[in-house]
Amino acid sequence: MVTGAGVSAASGVPTFRSADGLWSNFRVEELATAEAFSRNPRLVWEWYEWRRNRIAACEPNRAHEVLAAWSRHYPKFTLVTQNVDGLHERAGTRNVVRFHASIWELSCWRSCGASPGRWRDDTTPLPAIPPPCPHCGGLARPGVVWFGEAIDPAVLEESLAALDCDVCLVVGTSAVVYPAAGLADEARRRGAYTIEINPEATDATPRFDLAIAGRAEEVLDEIERALGG
Repeated sequence: MVTGAGVSAASGVPTFRSADGLWSNFRVEELATAEAFSRNPRLVWEWYEWRRNRIAACEPNRAHEVLAAWSRHYPKFTLVTQNVDGLHERAGTRNVVRFHASIWELSCWRSCGASPGRWRDDTTPLPAIPPPCPHCGGLARPGVVWFGEAIDPAVLEESLAALDCDVCLVVGTSAVVYPAAGLADEARRRGAYTIEINPEATDATPRFDLAIAGRAEEVLDEIERALGG
């Protein structure tokens, strides 16, 4: 199972590729990079603070609930999510692999030796923008994976292991950002039957064994009812 921003859209979390994915006339590609943070850490943190406050007011939707139920019912269920909002975990989903880490984690911008790498901070609003590293006093950065940064090797290993499956559903993702966009192709290469669930066709749609057009919360609910859940 691979999920993207479309799973959280019904909860009110803006998707990057939609009209409301704009923030102060900036797009995600202009803000979610180390270069952008180096130029203007306050601007980047203002965007992340806006997102954190939006997400804090959101609740898991029916798509999250169905996936959480599947994670409890199917012992080999693994969910690889590109989302950083934490709504899968709030819904009670087990075996979640956070491909791009979490918006609720911070790390030291200079990777000081005193910091543990990433640490969790659910505070909203944050008391200072940009927030300091509590370990060295320098700048803290969002603990998410930015464009141009490598996926944590342990996370990548977990994600690839999850692709050794019978069925791989890819839900609510635009299939634009690699390496996440290549996970379904790898699953099919390993023998899985691949299914895309998305309101609109993507560049990857022709490569799936089955494509279902629709919103994540509606389609997953229909599948759950068909399964007798």
